[in-house]
Amino acid sequence: MRSVARDSKNTNGDRYAPGLDEVSLAIIEQLQEDGRRPYAAIGKAVGLSEAAVRQRVQKLQEQGVMQIVAVTDPLTVGFLRQAMLGVTVDGDVEPVADALAEIDEVDYVVIAAGSFDLLVEVVCQDDEHLLDLINKRIRALPGVRSTESFVYLKLRKQTYTWGTR
Repeated sequence: MRSVARDSKNTNGDRYAPGLDEVSLAIIEQLQEDGRRPYAAIGKAVGLSEAAVRQRVQKLQEQGVMQIVAVTDPLTVGFLRQAMLGVTVDGDVEPVADALAEIDEVDYVVIAAGSFDLLVEVVCQDDEHLLDLINKRIRALPGVRSTESFVYLKLRKQTYTWGTR
């Protein structure tokens, strides 16, 4: 089994990952390298049977620890505009975060500390779509005081392998 680097450690020096043992972390790492890797190959790498890997993966998915999905490049599938929105909220931030999470164009919502209460990533077909989304749908939500848009010009790096560092 490949060694997994440990950044966050508990008092025993072990990685702090509540409810996850070294084998589960190794399975996650295998799937992050190749989400289509056969369970038999993962089993060989982590020292489990194919059936045991299948059960572990199902449990990790059911617990919400991980998802196995196809990640696309928005530009190649017809979405020409991505942006990060900083949103400032009056009052309770959670209802606004929940409302934003329901919008199809929104793919990422973070409750933040700092200049903005929320950071929201959106994927749109074009600038007109982005304008409509911000002006008519996001700014119209109760509690939204202001928004600031950070339009993506070029994506240099996108990775999802941080889950087992």
